[in-house]
Amino acid sequence: MDNLLDIKSNESSRGYWDINWNLPGGQDIYTLLKGAEYSVVHESNDSLEISFKNTYNPSSAQGVKLPLSVDIRYILRTGVSGFYSYAIYDRPSGCPAFDLAQTRMVYKLRREKFHYMAITDEKQRIMPMPEDLLPGRGKQLIVPESVLLVNPINPDLKGEVDDKYQYSMDNKDGGVHGWISSGPIIGFWVIFPSQEFRNGGPTKQNLTVHTGPTCLAMLHGTHYIGEDILAHFEEGETWTKVFGPFFVYLNSTPDVSKAHNLWIDAKKQRLFEETAWPYDFVSSPYYVAAKERGLVSGRLFVQDRYVSGSLIPAKYAYVGLSVATTEGSWQTESKGYQFWVETDYTGNFTIKNVIPGVYGLHGWIPGFLGDYLGKEHITISAGSQTQLGNLTYVPPRDGPTLWEIGFPDRTAIGYYVPDVNPMYVNKLFLNSPEKFRQYGLWDRYTDVHPQFDQTFIIGSSNPKNDWFFAHVDRRGADNKYLPTTWTIKFNLNSVTTGTYKLRLAIASATRSDLKAHVNDMDIEHLVFQVLNLGTDNTVCRHGIHGLYRLFSCDISSSFLVKGDNSIFLTQARGGDALCGVLYDYVRLEAPATAERSELSTLA
Repeated sequence: MDNLLDIKSNESSRGYWDINWNLPGGQDIYTLLKGAEYSVVHESNDSLEISFKNTYNPSSAQGVKLPLSVDIRYILRTGVSGFYSYAIYDRPSGCPAFDLAQTRMVYKLRREKFHYMAITDEKQRIMPMPEDLLPGRGKQLIVPESVLLVNPINPDLKGEVDDKYQYSMDNKDGGVHGWISSGPIIGFWVIFPSQEFRNGGPTKQNLTVHTGPTCLAMLHGTHYIGEDILAHFEEGETWTKVFGPFFVYLNSTPDVSKAHNLWIDAKKQRLFEETAWPYDFVSSPYYVAAKERGLVSGRLFVQDRYVSGSLIPAKYAYVGLSVATTEGSWQTESKGYQFWVETDYTGNFTIKNVIPGVYGLHGWIPGFLGDYLGKEHITISAGSQTQLGNLTYVPPRDGPTLWEIGFPDRTAIGYYVPDVNPMYVNKLFLNSPEKFRQYGLWDRYTDVHPQFDQTFIIGSSNPKNDWFFAHVDRRGADNKYLPTTWTIKFNLNSVTTGTYKLRLAIASATRSDLKAHVNDMDIEHLVFQVLNLGTDNTVCRHGIHGLYRLFSCDISSSFLVKGDNSIFLTQARGGDALCGVLYDYVRLEAPATAERSELSTLA
């Protein structure tokens, strides 16, 4: 193939780096990143590295210009089927303030050749043509990125919905994605050998591929979190960061029956690149080589006396280093590098190849609420090996569990996700554990509860069947979207004098006014309220989690009675089809002095 990129597009929009940014309080500005200076950085028989650089000079800048120097690099190596790409972003002293929202590299491939995409073993399919998204062939739905294919070029796709967000991936679950062409059969893959330079940590979600055919290398973005993850730079603040390198891998086969093997080969190549990280062939002095990096190891336990009298190994927990300094703030940290691993069954972990600096040790453990943050900062230097020994996380807990709903894993995956409306199907997710990726599920709440809102009865209701995955508005008879109140009913054998604790772990929130009342909906029984919570846009972008938040609400024992009780959770903002809350986990704790007779309610 003479050119893998879309020859129908002009050269500047086939393969490019771009950035979304703004001045403080200003509108979003889109800038296509181009080099003003070209140079050969390194040349030998084995490799070639070239640079396209654009330097920002604060003293001579006029008008509204991106206050950032950008050096875009490409590396070719002998015998390697593909190329490496990275960029050095640098703010010299004297720069004005600005906010960085998104930066990425985009590849638009030959539209008449590349039709089949693959992002996981299960998520692979023939994609629509870009013309299918235009009026006449496609009908735009209420979410701008969602298009119903009414007359697609490929008739097999008629009646499906196409939306780029349906193919989003967590950083921790991605690493390789791409396309396979027909005639000749060529694979085009973006491989991330490391996630350290991407913002938001392991649970940050990013786009991968979409109709175009487009293949993305998302490096810094706000998707599924929103404004909370913007990188704010003050006037005069200096900053340097290396984004990448990532690897664009190409493979091919002459045998059409072996086309799928290109995906298998790309997965193997990803493992090879991960093993080779950090690379030893990068020429920039800003890129930190392996010998200049350090290592941290330790073992994490959980202490929860209401679960076990002994320390509990934090098995399969996520542990990482970030410059964030408060619990959970790694989720919105966007300026530095992050280094994450998963613990083993006994809670042991080793974080390798850490760039020198001062970090906080962060973590979270499936099955337990909240975020771990180590008591001391950790300083990494070249070649250092820091042994932390045994560490203990004490999750939020005031008293014994009266009842709980769900499983604390920072997602809403364990709740009821309805079948898609047949009018808006994406066939890829019909028999998938990711059925939440389907379009329009917010309206399915009304189909399940057309007149009365959800009631969940502790002891008889099942979260998988009876707790809708998203607390959204209900569509009324006049198609207006109405606030909704969910009821949790539970029985107490007795009431202990003191303070009960309601834990609300939120997997995601979008423009939500969330309230909690106990046994009565008047102002006196309001125990919790937060307004305009979240800018995640998880509901309309077909996700199951966004920015994790934990709220703890005090409930006076005077609000509760022996016998039947109710907690009312209200999503109080109406008129918005796409607002709402995704709960991770809900728990009611008794006072620490509660008698055993009261606790029998949970059984």
